Amino acid sequence: MTFNFEQTQQQVKAVASRWGEPTSFTARRLSALQLYPKLAMPRMQEFSYDGWPLLPTDDRLKLIDAVPSAKAVTAAQENDGDDISLHSFAQGKLVINKQVPAGVICEPFFRALHNHYQVVDQYFMSVISAEQDKLTAYHQAMLNSGTVIEVGAGVSVKQPLEIHQVQDATRPNQPLVNHLLIVAHPQSVVHVVQHLSSVGKAANLANLMVEIVAEPGSEVHLAVLDETGTNITTYLNRRAHLAADANVEWAVGMMNGGNVLGDIDAELIGEGSKADSKLIAVTGGDQHVGLNNRVTNRGPHSTGLINQRGVVLDSSELIFNGIGQIVHDAHGSNAEQQNRLLMMSPTARGDANPILLIDENDVNAGHAASVGQVDAHQLYYLLSRGIPEHQAKRMVIRGFLSAVLTALPNRRLEDKMITILERKLLHD
Repeated sequence: MTFNFEQTQQQVKAVASRWGEPTSFTARRLSALQLYPKLAMPRMQEFSYDGWPLLPTDDRLKLIDAVPSAKAVTAAQENDGDDISLHSFAQGKLVINKQVPAGVICEPFFRALHNHYQVVDQYFMSVISAEQDKLTAYHQAMLNSGTVIEVGAGVSVKQPLEIHQVQDATRPNQPLVNHLLIVAHPQSVVHVVQHLSSVGKAANLANLMVEIVAEPGSEVHLAVLDETGTNITTYLNRRAHLAADANVEWAVGMMNGGNVLGDIDAELIGEGSKADSKLIAVTGGDQHVGLNNRVTNRGPHSTGLINQRGVVLDSSELIFNGIGQIVHDAHGSNAEQQNRLLMMSPTARGDANPILLIDENDVNAGHAASVGQVDAHQLYYLLSRGIPEHQAKRMVIRGFLSAVLTALPNRRLEDKMITILERKLLHD
């Protein structure tokens, strides 16, 4: 069916009005909606996602005002914990909200839109542009959930702020369009944990974005655990802008069951800025996952580190593109990356592609890439000590992934990721 702009525009206006959105924010939705049919889909090197349902069909291009099912609400409530702040959502509806420390905003997106409009207006889609491609335009037009975190200058949040997002897939045609916005003002420190899961078996799409604005001297530590079901097709775009001497650390665990197209990007704009991107992914069944992990050194004496590790099971496909770029005038910068895949099946497909783009002489840059099977020497060592083969393989895999597992900010999250990993490996 041909895209009907007028009809979709009226539907978006009606839903936004029912939500009580500021008219200026609704105008931003409509501007993205106008761009939507004109833009192309993103391209990813060495990976094809033709035919994936990353967007609704045109006749279902609607702003979804979803009411969570009782099952989704229960799943969110069961994630309660002891952190300073825990926000649990089922398809954008707040379930739990704990107190946050002074000098910090941590609110559901649409509450922040009313209570802290200047923050949203200034920083939302300032790091990722709606004009980038069709998926980013769709995101701005159809956003239906998210979280806004702002940390005041000089404020240090020692315990993680934790967000649990539950996608309600008990019914079809209920896309989750979720946005996490983190603004760290000068000399602030914040740790954030984002946990994404789903309930229900209906086929649905998820369009997920993270924007990090790291101002001078700030530190942002973001840990993400994705474990949506096999019925969820996911597009994710996580990007950070770093000012002078800012530091952003990513620790991402991709444990999704469905197909994923992903892009993680750190823009090192200020002098002395640093980004450290650690990611693990485990694929199984006939799953297909393509991930770009990019760090761009734009400021002098900036440091960009990438460490990606993946385990490929069954007939699945996992593609890692590690992209390190040092632009002209970013002298004294450092770009290092590792991309490693562990192949656990003869029918699996994996590729680790290190890409270095260097346009400056006075820099350090390097990469490492490997695609292989379980280390025979490590396995023999464990077998010789009476450990059963299936258990020995899982121990080797956990050791292979330890670079990210040990970077997680708390033991509870590490245990949760290991539990999911063990569940995925049980059938291997």
